[in-house]
Amino acid sequence: MSTLLPQPRPERSQEEVMAAFESTPLFMKSLPEDAMDDPVISALQSLAHEGTPDEVADNFKDQGNDYFRGKRYREALGFYTQGVDAKPTDNVLLEALLCNRAACNLELKNYGNVLKDCSKALSLNAKCSKAYYRSALALLALEREEEALDCCDRCLAYDSENQGVRSVKGKALKKKEEKDRRVRERQERVRKEQEEKAKMHLAFQKRNLIPVVNPDGPSENPYSPHFDPADPTQETLVIPVFFLYPQYATSDIISHFIEDTPFSAHIAAMFPPEAPKPEWDNNSEYIAGGLVVYAMTCRKRLLKVGKNMTLKDVFQAAAAKEGQPKDGLEVKDGCLTFVVLPKGDVEKRWVEEFKRTRDGGSS
Repeated sequence: MSTLLPQPRPERSQEEVMAAFESTPLFMKSLPEDAMDDPVISALQSLAHEGTPDEVADNFKDQGNDYFRGKRYREALGFYTQGVDAKPTDNVLLEALLCNRAACNLELKNYGNVLKDCSKALSLNAKCSKAYYRSALALLALEREEEALDCCDRCLAYDSENQGVRSVKGKALKKKEEKDRRVRERQERVRKEQEEKAKMHLAFQKRNLIPVVNPDGPSENPYSPHFDPADPTQETLVIPVFFLYPQYATSDIISHFIEDTPFSAHIAAMFPPEAPKPEWDNNSEYIAGGLVVYAMTCRKRLLKVGKNMTLKDVFQAAAAKEGQPKDGLEVKDGCLTFVVLPKGDVEKRWVEEFKRTRDGGSS
C-alpha cells in the first residue's frame, strides 16, 4: 500500500507572486469595480475614515508620504487630497497636506494646482517656507521669473538661510537676465529695422523710386535694396535689377546693381563679343555694343538709357516734369526692371508695340 506524500507547490514567477500579493485588500494599489461587494475591502475603507477629522487626515497624510517616498506621485496625491477632504481642524496638519499635494503636482508638472495649494497654505501660515519654495519652482517652470523672485524675497525676508529658496532665486535671476537680454536684443533689432526702413524710404523719395505692392503678396526674392557697406557714408544704394529680353521671353537678374555703375559695364560683362552666345540667342544678336536698354516709368513713359548712364542718372530722368503728376521707376518686390533689345528692327517693333499697348490702340 503506497503512502500519499504532500505534493510540492508549483513554482510561480515573480509577476505571479506580486499579482497575488496585490490582490490582498490591504495591499491593493487600486480598488476593483465590485469593491463594495467585498466585505474585507468595505471594512478597510470604513477603517480608514474612522476617528476624528484630524486623525483621518493624518492617516491619509502618512499613506501619502509612503507613496511619495516611492515616487508614486499620483497615488500620493490621491491620499493627500483625501486628507484635505477630511477637513482637519488642525491648521498645521492642513498646511502640511496642501504643501505635500503641491509637491506631487510639482513632480507631475501641474503648475497651476501647485500655485493654488501653496496660496491656500500661505493663507494659513504667512511664513510657510515650503509654500514659497514650491510656488517659486512652479513660477520658474512657467517662465514667470519676476513672480518667482518675489516669492523668494518674501521667504528670505524671514528665512534668510533657506538654501533651497536661495538656489531657486539664483536660477530665477539667471533666467530673468537671459530673458531681459533677449528682449533688449529684439528691441534693438526692431529699432535698427525701423531706422533702416525710414532711411530707405527717404532714399526712394530722393531717387523717384515708387514701391509697388504685389496684390498676391511678395514673391520669394532673396535680394533686397540696401546701402553699399563699402561706402563709409552709407548713402550709395544697391538694388536688384531685372534685365528682360522680351524677344525670347527670358530674363537675367543683377542681384547687386550699385547705383553709380554705368549700364554699359554690366552689358559688357554679360555679353562680351568673344564669349559664346547665350543658349536662347537664336540669331546671335545679344552682343555688347549692339544692344539698347529701356526703362518704363510708373506713368508709362519710355526712357532710352544711354550707354554711359548710371542707375542714378536713370532715377533722375524718370522724375516727373514740372507741373506733372508724380512719376518715377517702379520697384516691384524690391527689384527694378529694364528691357534689353538688339538695336534695329527688333527694337523698333518692340517700341511700337509698347506705345500701341500703352495708348490703347490695336495692331
